[in-house]
Amino acid sequence: MAESVDGGDKDVYDEINITPMLDLAYVLMIIFIIMTTATVQGIRVNLPKASATPTLAKPQTKAVTITADGTIYLDTYPVTLNELENLLRQYKAANPNLPVIVKGDATVQYQKVIDVLDLLGRLDITQLGLVTQRVVK
Repeated sequence: MAESVDGGDKDVYDEINITPMLDLAYVLMIIFIIMTTATVQGIRVNLPKASATPTLAKPQTKAVTITADGTIYLDTYPVTLNELENLLRQYKAANPNLPVIVKGDATVQYQKVIDVLDLLGRLDITQLGLVTQRVVK
């Protein structure tokens, strides 16, 4: 490519001007620093004191989970079927309207779920929920 002697449109540029890119990088870095420190610090307030006893009761719902290998959990603790019966009987004595939800893995043997449902029926637990996953179409 031949260079124009009079400095016309065909001048060859040997360098790239990176000043606008550096300006943008500095502005983005400053915005990032400001946003990060603003979200970490928050606003300081003097919080009121509450009594030592909570006013809201803990949720009484118990979750029985049956994993793919057939292990039964009460909330997050592994239990046998007999232990599950004893524990649920104790919870039922404390709360006659004890709500229980059952979460069974899709690949678990159906008999395990039936055993748990039969146990809940024997304990006269009427507030029962079966957890499923919603299919999005």
